[in-house]
Amino acid sequence: MSKKDLQLDIRGDHKEVAVIRLTRPAKRNALSDGLILALRDVFENLPATVRAAVIDGEGEHFCAGLDLSELKERDAGQGLVHSRMWHAALERVQYGPVPVIAALHGAVVGGGLELASACHIRVADDSTFYALPEGSRGIFVGGGGAVRIPRLIGAARMTDMMLTGRVYNAQDGERIGLAQYLVPQGQAFDKAFELAQRVAQNAPLTNYALMHALPRIAEQPADQGFLTEALMAAIAQSAPEAKTRVQAFLDGRAAKVKKA
Repeated sequence: MSKKDLQLDIRGDHKEVAVIRLTRPAKRNALSDGLILALRDVFENLPATVRAAVIDGEGEHFCAGLDLSELKERDAGQGLVHSRMWHAALERVQYGPVPVIAALHGAVVGGGLELASACHIRVADDSTFYALPEGSRGIFVGGGGAVRIPRLIGAARMTDMMLTGRVYNAQDGERIGLAQYLVPQGQAFDKAFELAQRVAQNAPLTNYALMHALPRIAEQPADQGFLTEALMAAIAQSAPEAKTRVQAFLDGRAAKVKKA
């Protein structure tokens, strides 16, 4: 499947990994409304074989943010509806059917950082840099960044980025939590794909719990979180696949955890 600004490639021995690539390199993969809606449609229609996904950007940059050539004058109501459209699309990334790994390189800026923050794992290479230039342009984040990015780095750091235009390089971005992995330049996609293949081997219900239950538990008061955790644990361990995997470990047929 290929669209003008987005390409979907299903890979793996069992077609278990979806590679979703932004294909607007001349625009540094800037996010148009059409591209955002295409992302939504892809995640709503992934083949049943897919168990994990990788989002990548063609060319030198992951995504340089909102396509400002599409920025048009809107009244408050139109602006609200437009922002909510982005929210609905990126929610399909965060709360969709499979875990998503972002392969970051070059610019991860504005809406590009909002997209990356909707993914579950972020792998950056040494060329990566992060910024939120909306503050200097007289606008505000509207694609979920005000919710997701502070959960990664804290409200104070996001405030600094928007007030001052601060740019984080790859090393400092990994240090503060914008990425979980940092690899040499040119290796982000390979690492992200390797992780996606590993994630695809997990029990689907466990992956679902990590995507849909864990972030909500983290936001709940402790007493509610404990109950939600107990319910999710009970459901996960009752699945036939979980019983098979636990028995394999007890029988010595599953690998034990080793020091990295």
